[in-house]
Amino acid sequence: MRLSLFAAPPDPDHIEVAYGDSRFHVAVRRRATARRFTLRVSNASGEVVLTLPERGDLKAARAFAQAHGGWIATRLARRPGAVPFASGQTVPLRGVPHRIVHWSTVRGVTQASSGRAGEPIIAVSGDASHVPRRVTDFLKREALRDLSEAVDRHTATLGIPARKIAVRDTASRWGSCSSKGHLSFSWRLVMAPPLVLDYLAAHEVAHLKEMNHSHRFWALTHRLCPRTEEAEAWLKANGASLHRYG
Repeated sequence: MRLSLFAAPPDPDHIEVAYGDSRFHVAVRRRATARRFTLRVSNASGEVVLTLPERGDLKAARAFAQAHGGWIATRLARRPGAVPFASGQTVPLRGVPHRIVHWSTVRGVTQASSGRAGEPIIAVSGDASHVPRRVTDFLKREALRDLSEAVDRHTATLGIPARKIAVRDTASRWGSCSSKGHLSFSWRLVMAPPLVLDYLAAHEVAHLKEMNHSHRFWALTHRLCPRTEEAEAWLKANGASLHRYG
């Protein structure tokens, strides 16, 4: 079998789209299920992705992306500004704004506390350069604790235990449940109101019994978390903003 001398070259990982004085880095993805060219801008990461069918023409796809340069610029401009985990910045913890305070250079435990005026703060000690990592580690610990408590509560109601609970920084989903009973969640849920975290725990616990999104699954989720619709509405309106922190 001889390879054709005229085989199409592999797609580039990305293309550049120009709009005015701006240049946008656009990732290129082929999908067997795609039926047309599409563009997506991730509110979580700001990544711009051009998707085309498996046999789609790259030159035509490039022209499609270029024709939508203004749309890309508008979507990126609407993304909330990033908020670093730095002293003086304010981040939500369980839905309540907390100011990050680097209060001591002596290493100690990062914790939620109150400032001099009684305002909620996240108190961080140690080397100033380590503040971002210490705040991230603190939020991950708090997320795992809250999620473990919520999962234990819902699995006790369901009567099916979870085999493992983990937290990660995922941009595409808030939680997942494997066929082995392993539950995984975004640690950023600890920044949302407790209702939202509780709903995601109930959602994934329900998958321990119903590995689908059938009517039975949603009935079970609503039984575990009666305020499911309220929590989903919050996520739809505010979920993407949680990715602006850190």
